[in-house]
Amino acid sequence: SSLYKAFKPEEARRIIKKFEIHYTPKHGSWLDIAEIELNVMTRQCLSQRIPDIETLREELSAWESERNNSYALVNWQFRTSDARIKLASLYPKL
Repeated sequence: SSLYKAFKPEEARRIIKKFEIHYTPKHGSWLDIAEIELNVMTRQCLSQRIPDIETLREELSAWESERNNSYALVNWQFRTSDARIKLASLYPKL
């Protein structure tokens, strides 16, 4: 509605078509989850020397299958109230 207030309807529709909306989990973003998974993968799968690309693909495929079959979830323990205390300098003072 803000776009329609600021622009003519045709221009507002043109701008809206360029938006790409990504929904994130309730307690964190998909980037956080991806970073956590990459860290887990590095510790569990890539902590050894891998001689060639084919072995790497096999190792990652096996790890991915095991991880998906275990329905691994992210347990968010960093609450908003904790963030406000720990990151107080980043939050604006109202």
